[in-house]
Amino acid sequence: MSDLTSAASVLAAALAVGLAAIGPGIGQGTAAGQAVEGIARQPEAEGKIRGTLLLSLAFMEALTIYGLVVALVLLFANPFAADHPHGGWGFGPIPLVTAPGDPHR
Repeated sequence: MSDLTSAASVLAAALAVGLAAIGPGIGQGTAAGQAVEGIARQPEAEGKIRGTLLLSLAFMEALTIYGLVVALVLLFANPFAADHPHGGWGFGPIPLVTAPGDPHR
């Protein structure tokens, strides 16, 4: 793997995890705050609010896990690396610009 590809993969992995954690983190805080406020206003609806909150928190956490999976793929099974066993997920290197008569066209 070239130095540029390696550096770009590390930066992309860091961005994937960081951005994937920001959104659900803010959403979970907002959802928990609204759930506490809803329970304070209607204590008899605590069970329904709690169930809905836990389900929504699980969906939000799944988004963070997707970001982690993308980061792990970029770090350990990088499809953009030229020395990848399958040459980029079995498609071979994809040239950005092809010349006329190029066999990769």
